[in-house]
Amino acid sequence: MSTTMKPLFIPLKSEFYDGFLSGDKRSELRLYGPRWNERTCPAGRAVILSKGYGKRNRITGVICQFLKRDARTFGSTYQNEILRCYGTLDKPIAELRIKLDERTE
Repeated sequence: MSTTMKPLFIPLKSEFYDGFLSGDKRSELRLYGPRWNERTCPAGRAVILSKGYGKRNRITGVICQFLKRDARTFGSTYQNEILRCYGTLDKPIAELRIKLDERTE
């Protein structure tokens, strides 16, 4: 199923995009719901990570695991980011574990 789905476009703030590029970041967190769930983000689905919405800074990869998690199960750094983005820890979080494609530069 996931091989016939078009790649999932994931716009990121510069700091998070750069984290993926450096290898420090391997998961993307989004608020669980109609756009970010097991059906729309299955393991094996291709992704396009973009620095913002521009067409220049993009990297590709694949979702290797999807998890629906309680925000309180993350460490303090991630909890602070979740609070900053969503204002609460009382909503479920979609964690997309992403493996980047090999890049040739």
